[in-house]
Amino acid sequence: MKVPLLDLKAQYATIKDEISAAVAEVLESQICIGGPKVAELEQKIAAISDCKYAVGVSSGTDALLCSLMALKIGPGDEVITTPFTFFATVGSIVRTGATPVFVDIDPCTYNINPALIEAAFTPRTKAIVPVHLFGQMCDMDPIVKIANKHSLYIVEDAAQSITATYKGRRAGSIGTVGCFSFFPSKNLGGAGDGGMIVTNDESLHQRIALFRNHGAKPKYFHKYVGGNFRLDPIQAAVLLVKLPRLDEWSEARRRNAAYYNEAFQGTPIVTPHIRPGCVSIYNQYVIRTANRDALLAQLKANDIGCEVYYPVPMHEQECFANLGYNASDFPHSRAAAREVVAIPVYPELRADERERVVVAIKRLYS
Repeated sequence: MKVPLLDLKAQYATIKDEISAAVAEVLESQICIGGPKVAELEQKIAAISDCKYAVGVSSGTDALLCSLMALKIGPGDEVITTPFTFFATVGSIVRTGATPVFVDIDPCTYNINPALIEAAFTPRTKAIVPVHLFGQMCDMDPIVKIANKHSLYIVEDAAQSITATYKGRRAGSIGTVGCFSFFPSKNLGGAGDGGMIVTNDESLHQRIALFRNHGAKPKYFHKYVGGNFRLDPIQAAVLLVKLPRLDEWSEARRRNAAYYNEAFQGTPIVTPHIRPGCVSIYNQYVIRTANRDALLAQLKANDIGCEVYYPVPMHEQECFANLGYNASDFPHSRAAAREVVAIPVYPELRADERERVVVAIKRLYS
């Protein structure tokens, strides 16, 4: 029996007719840019994120890039973030002309370590980009304290953590802006790329909306040099079908995670550490072991889907060699990249599939 890392077909089978009807509605309307579906999704994502405003954009990557552009971050500026993240976090900073400044992670949560942030501050620092990795929010209170002390923006990279909470506050609602991804593998995933920016700042919301559409208002009159960051209404229609099920799906992931947590007790497997006060949505269930390569081989030999998030930290990437970091500069990020692996946790995972994953892993250590 093969157990995939993620089975999108299983999810699609439960909502196929609704998806088809929603897409057909958009096609019949021939409102193919913007329109009521995008506006409705913006309102609903803002509401579930405890934010006043939301702007639909073309991807999670463009959510980050558009936010940084709207905050006027550019050449000569520095942005503090983590090296243990998906490329888009750092790539978006570099694309504005700003310089990413890395801070190592908390080895337990894999999120940025707030205790190290202030030492990375310089007069050129303009923003902090905390990444809520694997479905758990960063320790935001000390990050907010540092940002307020130095008048810095906070751009929450919440691509993997929509509706996750930190001390009762939703991902995206604490910083200056929050950025979500609707990549198909996310808890709330579209039928292609999509993203959303949320904020409680009205003037910033208006500026982001302009940057999304080439900085134009009215049409052909350009206040800013923006980009084509628009969210497709077909994607919005698909996401509106899925959105009412999001909490149910995230809760199913938490049940699967709890099963794994108990099953792996007494083994060398390190299970995810969720900080007190945090509720994770488990976009990934990431385990850790010193003999990761042997575990990968065991999983693949048993047809169990797995993935390493992420095998090369950003400070070791060839394209960022000019930043001047050494491979050893961020030891916790480097160690995590060599020891972590994600295993299946998706909502439709059956009990027998879940058990097969556990048995295969335990067999390696028996």
